Amino acid sequence: MGQPTASRGRPATPTLGKAMLNKYARAFFTRVLTPFAAFLIRRGVSPDTVTLLGTAGVIAGALVFYPRGEFFWGTVVITLFVFSDLVDGNMARQMGRSSRWGAFLDSTLDRVADGAIFGGFALWYAGGGNDNVLCAVSIFCLASGQVVSYTKARGESIGLPVAVNGLVERAERLVISLVAAGLSGLHTFGVPGVEVLLPIALWIVAVGSLVTLIQRVVTVRRESAEAEAAAAASASTDTAPGDSPRNSEATS
Repeated sequence: MGQPTASRGRPATPTLGKAMLNKYARAFFTRVLTPFAAFLIRRGVSPDTVTLLGTAGVIAGALVFYPRGEFFWGTVVITLFVFSDLVDGNMARQMGRSSRWGAFLDSTLDRVADGAIFGGFALWYAGGGNDNVLCAVSIFCLASGQVVSYTKARGESIGLPVAVNGLVERAERLVISLVAAGLSGLHTFGVPGVEVLLPIALWIVAVGSLVTLIQRVVTVRRESAEAEAAAAASASTDTAPGDSPRNSEATS
């Protein structure tokens, strides 16, 4: 869920800054969570179970608290369950079970969790928040996040590397949105002015997601043209005049 790098066998291509951050953050959380992961393994809990429970917790936090405007407590619950994404990967490594299935399950449930978070925002603004524009922005964040992920997956499925690090990828979308939501929730504790943070964050995520989508579409178009040109050049070389089937038959 909250993991921006490879999870249970899933490849990733972070930028240098992200790679450095991931290196130290992952090292810290690995030390902290390894004993807990080992405890779960001894209890017979599987990584898939942790993945499913973590996703269920994120969904509950987003769809129970956010539609009621309880952004602080909703973010606390979501953050606690987001760590399950680090625990299941740690368990899989300890058990030697890193697999394509684990990577697929993680990736699929990540999309479900993301949808719940932005869906919770949309429900709030459609109801108690009473702001149709921000409701629409939340829905756009939900949809564009899914499409951004799909463009990369679809590009890779047709054999293209999709070698681009977008402006606002999943990790950035979640960090910006959840931090802003949590801080906005402090308004209920009497902290003034913080309620504007979530709308600002949603606009940032919406614009950043649109830019990222354009970056990936342009990259796939370029890589596709390059791949087709290379294939055409290879076919032309294979059927050069001196190697044509008719000439080969005549000299056989």
